[in-house]
Amino acid sequence: MFAKTSSSENIIILGLGGVGFYLAKRLVREGHEVTVIETDSKLIRYADGNIDARLIRGNAMSLDCWKEVNVEKTDLVIAVTDNDALNILASMIADRFGIRRKIARVRSLDFGEKSTLFRAEDFKIDLFIYPEELAAQEIVRLVKRTAGNEIIDIAQGQIQVMGIRIQENSPLANRTLKDISQMYHGFPFRVVTIARGIDTIIPSGEHEILPQDQVFIMAGSDNLPRLMELTGVEQQSLHKVMILGGGLVGGRVAELLGKTVEVKLIEHDDKAAEELSFILKNTEILHGDGSNADTLALAGLLEMDTFIATTGDNETNIISCLLAKHLMNRQNHVVKTAQGKTIALVNNEDYLTLASTIGLDIALNAKILAGNEILKFIRRGELLSVAHLHGVDTEMIELIAAPKSPITRKPLAKITSSFDGSFIIGGVFRNGKWEIGVGGTHINSNERVILACNSLQLKKVQELFLS
Repeated sequence: MFAKTSSSENIIILGLGGVGFYLAKRLVREGHEVTVIETDSKLIRYADGNIDARLIRGNAMSLDCWKEVNVEKTDLVIAVTDNDALNILASMIADRFGIRRKIARVRSLDFGEKSTLFRAEDFKIDLFIYPEELAAQEIVRLVKRTAGNEIIDIAQGQIQVMGIRIQENSPLANRTLKDISQMYHGFPFRVVTIARGIDTIIPSGEHEILPQDQVFIMAGSDNLPRLMELTGVEQQSLHKVMILGGGLVGGRVAELLGKTVEVKLIEHDDKAAEELSFILKNTEILHGDGSNADTLALAGLLEMDTFIATTGDNETNIISCLLAKHLMNRQNHVVKTAQGKTIALVNNEDYLTLASTIGLDIALNAKILAGNEILKFIRRGELLSVAHLHGVDTEMIELIAAPKSPITRKPLAKITSSFDGSFIIGGVFRNGKWEIGVGGTHINSNERVILACNSLQLKKVQELFLS
């Protein structure tokens, strides 16, 4: 199977909320014909100036609305409104119109799982997507892996990307990538993305890493401990976690972590806190205002390894994490222990990069996680794997070089130089193992390649791998 771009599909998106807007923007960029149905006129007006898609104000339950969108030419329906029942019913209506593929966003895990009463095939739905569950699972993965330092698996875990913030005393600080590669050649690794301020950089060898940069480094999974040692990252076992907000995400994180990690959860609403105390048997539930320093201190923040903010308010999550990080780092500096980590749920896409640049360790967006999961489903057969680096405009993708494709005609240095920092080859699967790509690497036909790519350039980069 060779990597190939799909022909342009006709896609209907129901709902212009966060997931719908994000998907519409991405799918239009990739050349698909996108029609969006939305009831809210304000969202329609906003999207009209930001997305080159066909926008229809209407209700997905209206048959006249379906007829207006030309269903006989539609390849895929993505129902991502805030109403689970509407998404399921709309997908069933789409099936009756003969639309082959359907995706529906739901909050409840009672739908779609193999162990539940109602499975996806019962509703003629190809994929159920759970934004809150995806966010909870991602937070748990980050907590369990490396004390909040971001680790992303690529190529079934054979390759990993580690995201770290560069401190003043880091051995990588104030050095170019070329200098770093010459100094540290005991094992292969490659810097694939640098987040600096609100900018995302796909770096070349001449780029210099500066203090406070958020840097993403790729290496083989076997070399991850050595990479962490080189960069000064401690892989420590976590024992204590504090969660602010007991909603769908926060409560689920506490449920998943509670049996192996000491968890405290702060909930502002007294009735919700009381209910959570009965549901979460392995979590200590506290009632209070988690954006207040005294409340956090009394709740035991200074004993915590990680602070996670998952309320429904973006500003509360960001400010609480900044406050928690300040308090934890001040205490840890006094007693000379490791710095505490913070993870914030940020549902405003515009805040993601900002949150990552003002001191938060990790900012997650449930809608983007859901959108990327849908994109992976749509791209099946084109890309072997896709991962989005949190807080930066970068995709990690795995492709196969087709015979006589442009990527096989020249060494990487000569190819990437003409793309003005749009992508960087991270690794090549050769002779049964992954090798880190360098400027002189020459990609051969049928070889698997992992690259970091600016999301706007994804389709253009894919074309390099086509015959």
